[in-house]
Amino acid sequence: MLCKTELHSLFYPNKIKLVPHNIYELLTPVALAHMIMADGSAARHGLFLCTNSYTIKDVVRLMNVLMIRYRLECNIYLKRRQNGKIEHLIYIRQRSMPLLRSIVTPYFHPSMLYKLGL
Repeated sequence: MLCKTELHSLFYPNKIKLVPHNIYELLTPVALAHMIMADGSAARHGLFLCTNSYTIKDVVRLMNVLMIRYRLECNIYLKRRQNGKIEHLIYIRQRSMPLLRSIVTPYFHPSMLYKLGL
């Protein structure tokens, strides 16, 4: 397992936040659970991953891992800020929530289960 400083250097090279090219290997079920606990937001029927600070290219890279490695149905949700800036969030669809729960629930802190609709 990578230590915190190694992970930081992968996600913040040159002090710019990005999704590393080896995210497929890095995004284990434990890492996905932590990502959702930190940056997940329960939606009425699904779940948003707040990927606002990433470029569209990085959001697509991350979403592809969710779709290919974990077989989750996702799409990109565009959010327009008051200043006109458009941000990109990943939405995990309702029909993928049972699969997502089976993948990450064992690694969730009980106080965060609400993010999975539990």
